Amino acid sequence: MSAADQGWGADNPERLYVITRGRSGLTEQTTFDLVTLVVSRSEPTPTMQPEHAAILRICGSPLSVAEVSAYLRLPVSAVTVLLADLLTEERIEARACVPRAVLPDIALLEAVMHGLQKL
Repeated sequence: MSAADQGWGADNPERLYVITRGRSGLTEQTTFDLVTLVVSRSEPTPTMQPEHAAILRICGSPLSVAEVSAYLRLPVSAVTVLLADLLTEERIEARACVPRAVLPDIALLEAVMHGLQKL
């Protein structure tokens, strides 16, 4: 009988509770959004939790949190708890995506254009 047949599918709340050890929130220092890039800094060890080891294996090249969640077939909330564990142990590196450039106010641009036209 497989784990899925026993009710241990990815959407099973008991399985998610066991995987995250009952934790649901992150500390203020570790915040992940869907586009945060994650890359492994170490290899998995035989004594690691299987989900932690899977994250280290698939993140040999940078992946977003959303991609990690999809590959593991786990909710993003559970994946962020696992990523926080690995980040604390310095087994992964998390990089925020490059923010969009902040554009100046339209009124400022128009004022500059009018000033240049008067020259």
